[in-house]
Amino acid sequence: MGRESTVLGQVVSHYFLLGLSKEEDGTATPKEQSDFLDSYNNLTIKTMVMFEWLGSHCPNTPYAMKIDSDMFLNVHNLVDLLLKAPKQLYMTGMVARNAIVIRDHTSKWFLPYSAFSGSRYPPYTLGLGYVFSLDLPKKILEASAHVRAVYIEDVYVGMCMKHLGFQLTDPPRGDLFRAWGLIPDGTSNCYWTSVITTILQNPNQLSEAWRSYRSMNTSDCLANQRLLRPATA
Repeated sequence: MGRESTVLGQVVSHYFLLGLSKEEDGTATPKEQSDFLDSYNNLTIKTMVMFEWLGSHCPNTPYAMKIDSDMFLNVHNLVDLLLKAPKQLYMTGMVARNAIVIRDHTSKWFLPYSAFSGSRYPPYTLGLGYVFSLDLPKKILEASAHVRAVYIEDVYVGMCMKHLGFQLTDPPRGDLFRAWGLIPDGTSNCYWTSVITTILQNPNQLSEAWRSYRSMNTSDCLANQRLLRPATA
């Protein structure tokens, strides 16, 4: 378990879910570690373990977020989003819709017809960071018994959601969950106050993002953001 903090009056806990490295034999593992090889091809297993763990250890928690280790996460903006979010059957993040199934054998995301016969995936939230209400893990685990597993974990969660007949929720702003390629050159400190997640390329970038975020004037940034956004009718 990582640190625990209070943000906007809400208690936020941080956990790290680990599998086994190739060197480990599976003995004497900590509670947050499970008995599977921690590799890209096992991310679906890791995600199902996460859902199982959340369901058994966090019965009174309203929401959770799965996030990759190379992500900047603005917890303040995340909590602010969730204070206004639905309490049940809720999942949001970078929602991919009508994504084409990649059949190129050289691609990291190659999937053969034998694993998935359709040409496009059902809607899914990109695995780099997505948020969900805590009534979903148990339901997704139940659906997984009826949905053939694929190794692309975020796609598989989307497949389970489709099986359940549940819709994904688009975030209130499309720029809250960002991919690293969308970060403008010369990003100002205020950028980090406007997002929930952004993927970064290395630990040095992540450290620099946190230094920038901590050094900015939050009130001035939020005021500028309100001025830049057009008023709604």
